[in-house]
Amino acid sequence: MLDPLCPTRQLLDRIGTKWTSMAVKVLAEEAPDELRFAELRRRIPGISQKMLSVTLQSLVRDGLVARRVEPTVPPAVHHRLTELGLSLEGPLAVLRAWAEAHMPEIARSNQLADESPPN
Repeated sequence: MLDPLCPTRQLLDRIGTKWTSMAVKVLAEEAPDELRFAELRRRIPGISQKMLSVTLQSLVRDGLVARRVEPTVPPAVHHRLTELGLSLEGPLAVLRAWAEAHMPEIARSNQLADESPPN
């Protein structure tokens, strides 16, 4: 994992962001249906239009998301998870469940560290 060419490291560099995880989750909830860009943005609180665009471009490039553009004015852009993208939802769901189960403990540890005098 320490080697920059390690497949695990390369994958974590790609999917390790909160926006990627959220986009995959939202798209997985709709699978196999598509979501328009604007609807995706509404369902991911706090994401900017630019960040969603960058995130989706990366997911499309990696083959995790399929993009379809309708030639309307303005263009209607639709996204859906590919089979590969759907296979990623399982591991991400496990990570989300772990986070929900352990965040109180992590928050307590952080609070204790903040209250402790510096060494």
